[in-house]
Amino acid sequence: MIDLRRVTDLWRRCDVVVRDLPFALLLVIASLLPALHGNGTQLGDLPPRPFDALAALVLALECLPLAVRRRWPAVSLVLVSLGFALDQLRAYHTVAGTALPIALISAGAHLERHRRVTVVLLSAAYVPLALALDRSGSTEGPEGYVTFYLALTLAWGIGAWLRSTRAAEVERRRHVAEATRAAERTRIARELHDVVTHHVTAMVVQAEAARYLTAAPGRLDATLSAVTDTGRRAIADLRHMLDLLNPDHDADVSMPSAGELHTLVEQTRQAGQPVEFTEEGSPAESAGSAEFVTYRVLQEALTNALKYAHGSPTVVLVRYGEKEISVEVSTDGPGSRAASPGGSGRGLAGLRERVDALGGEFSADQQAGGGFVVRARIPAGSPS
Repeated sequence: MIDLRRVTDLWRRCDVVVRDLPFALLLVIASLLPALHGNGTQLGDLPPRPFDALAALVLALECLPLAVRRRWPAVSLVLVSLGFALDQLRAYHTVAGTALPIALISAGAHLERHRRVTVVLLSAAYVPLALALDRSGSTEGPEGYVTFYLALTLAWGIGAWLRSTRAAEVERRRHVAEATRAAERTRIARELHDVVTHHVTAMVVQAEAARYLTAAPGRLDATLSAVTDTGRRAIADLRHMLDLLNPDHDADVSMPSAGELHTLVEQTRQAGQPVEFTEEGSPAESAGSAEFVTYRVLQEALTNALKYAHGSPTVVLVRYGEKEISVEVSTDGPGSRAASPGGSGRGLAGLRERVDALGGEFSADQQAGGGFVVRARIPAGSPS
């Protein structure tokens, strides 16, 4: 049994000339059928003439160049036009006359250079053809020649419209590709920010605290161990993210979820930030992207607490509802900012984009006492 899909694939891989040749041959065969003699295009309305030896050359000149109408549209159009002129002057009136509008459409669609020159030259060549037919006894009249010229112009216009449509589609795909790349770069930058900033901020705070613990070897050792653990987690998270970005990675790599919030809070406590963590309700089984966004909201809020309110009590409240997850992170005061690296504001902006993408609400405001509060309402049940 013939595999039609395989045959189609093989046909599409063939050169464009090979794919266009069958139509040209079919037009030659149709023109040779006795039943169709004299039933072709009749510009000039001259009495039909029976086929002779020259008719074979005219048919070949009129039809076979259609095989290269997409590869060399200008060459195809010139040869087909010459064959058409001979066809009309010899009054064969073959079906092959159909090749001229087809060649015009193809040239209008595929000709890239000297388009205006081509139109002008063909239009100029049409005038002596009309005059030659008139001298041969044509009864067409000026109206007939003008009407036929307009029909040829329409064929070229169709090709030009196809060309502009194709160009517009190429431009649209280019814009889509650029937008996709920009969105991917933004996503990668956001993930890098979330992963690196949290761990590096914790390491900076822990290392700064270690400077004041030289007189307490036990606490100094614990702090340096925490710095080491944080660095290892940073490397592991970076590898995790690179695995997600690698298209050849086949393993099932899971994204952070709400179930890892306890680990995130404990890491922040080890960095020296007092955190009171409360959960209400239980995560839904199909929370989807909401769990991941919840994790990122808490991660960024705790990172900012380490940066700008180090040492100040931080309160975390996570509520799991049937249709949404609510997150609130607040600090009581400004704390000590001696060890906090500067921020760019990219983290909160990224969180707002994440939450907005799921149709939720996000806010980050200063409190009256000098602290801050981050609130997020994240609709649950969105596909991951």
